[in-house]
Amino acid sequence: MMVTLIVIMAILIVMNGWQYYSRKKTKQHINEISDKLTNIIEQQTAEKVLLQTDQEAIQLLLIQINLMLDNNQKVFADYAKTKDSLRKMIANMSHDLKTPLTVILGYVEKIKLDKTMAKDEKEIVILRLHEKVMSLVSLINQSFDLVKLESDDYLMPLSKVSLNEICRKNVLEFYDLLVSKGFQVEIDIPERNFYILGNEEAINRVLSNLISNAIRYGNDGGVLGLTLRGDGETIAVEVWDKGKGIAEVHQDRVFERLYTLDDARNPQFQGSGLGLSISKRLTEAMNGTLHVSSQPFEKTTFTCRFKQMTY
Repeated sequence: MMVTLIVIMAILIVMNGWQYYSRKKTKQHINEISDKLTNIIEQQTAEKVLLQTDQEAIQLLLIQINLMLDNNQKVFADYAKTKDSLRKMIANMSHDLKTPLTVILGYVEKIKLDKTMAKDEKEIVILRLHEKVMSLVSLINQSFDLVKLESDDYLMPLSKVSLNEICRKNVLEFYDLLVSKGFQVEIDIPERNFYILGNEEAINRVLSNLISNAIRYGNDGGVLGLTLRGDGETIAVEVWDKGKGIAEVHQDRVFERLYTLDDARNPQFQGSGLGLSISKRLTEAMNGTLHVSSQPFEKTTFTCRFKQMTY
């Protein structure tokens, strides 16, 4: 009986000792984790919390903590990128709003201060004032459109559409302007119909932006073309010109919001820097891609590529 009691007491002492040791070790691990987390937060480093332990609960805790740190680092990186983009956008928007507003103010002051202005001259000034106001309204509307396209909850209704007819329609809408500017127009649209899952209004806007862009910057080349072709499972729509083109250093950035080439600041071009950004977002909303390739004064091509529907 006495032996049994002694054995039980020994077991209890060992168990208590083991529990004390485990609690002490757990507390030590938690303190180490706390110190490392404090250091990571204060130093704003991309480190992970690493700790050798055979305690399963601590191992699971470390996994969750490191997953949280990974997520936080991504959030901080996205925040920094968004902050930088917002800063650039505000700077560019300020420039693009300031310029027409300054011109508008100049026209208003001219009408207000020049009491001897002839009626014909006043009508011309009012007409120019109206054009500038409409240009400013268009810029603001495009900015709102781009914000809407970039929102997470934006959904575009898609249906089966024929690219052939849409391409012909858009070329015809610009044909008189192209002829008046002396462009040679080269169109290659096959008789066979090509179908995609898309949105006709969105495709019209993309093509309108690309053709307008080609007219604006490709005038020196005197040629504008539109090509529709099938590439196996995909369909490509190419709008091209033989103008001054886009230098390689700019090609990766032309789709950024409010990014314009230096000469686009010239009033002759009337560019907002939003058309290509909107076109790219619309194309991507239809599960397509939009790319540019350019050899100055040889050929500059904007290519929209979509998955072909065969049913």
